[in-house]
Amino acid sequence: MPADLTVPLAILAAYLLGSVPFAVISSRLFGLADPRSYGSGNPGATNVLRSGNKAAAIFTLIGDAAKGWLAVFLAKAAAFEPTALGLVMLAVFFGHLFPVFLKFRGGKGVATAAGVLLALDPLIGLCTLGVWLCIALGLRYSSLAAICAAVAAPLLSVWLRGPDAVSIAVGVMAAALIGKHWHNLQRLLAGTEPRIGAKKK
Repeated sequence: MPADLTVPLAILAAYLLGSVPFAVISSRLFGLADPRSYGSGNPGATNVLRSGNKAAAIFTLIGDAAKGWLAVFLAKAAAFEPTALGLVMLAVFFGHLFPVFLKFRGGKGVATAAGVLLALDPLIGLCTLGVWLCIALGLRYSSLAAICAAVAAPLLSVWLRGPDAVSIAVGVMAAALIGKHWHNLQRLLAGTEPRIGAKKK
């Protein structure tokens, strides 16, 4: 393969990998309704959990995180330079947000972002997950936990890596993730945001 095609093909492959809808796959495997038809309508692990099926939600969580982890792990194994690595990170993340297999209507990217960060730098990933867990377990709002983790991630990346192209990619991911949670933020302020584990209506 010509060297000048390696990065573009890796970016395309990362996007397609990110587009794999594990929430929909797990719901079909476990005989559940399409996650886009209830709760928040979001094809992600938190909404699948609202079905009451914890196994399906865990399957979704692991699948969404694994695709982010795999794309970045392979890019690092191929010794991609920071700009190319950052583009692969963005491709798999935005693949989840705007998946070609779901007519570009995807999830909010929390689990996929976690997988990306864990593959990028386990310390950054674990610290970001720690922020998410503290908020999620303490207040039981997945959306608020995600927003707080998104704010923390680029700060951790700049602190631990420096302000390189990869940290910029982390910042773009964080901004997109917060944007995806805009309606959740409005519901949080209104006191109508459902808590983790709330059943579908």
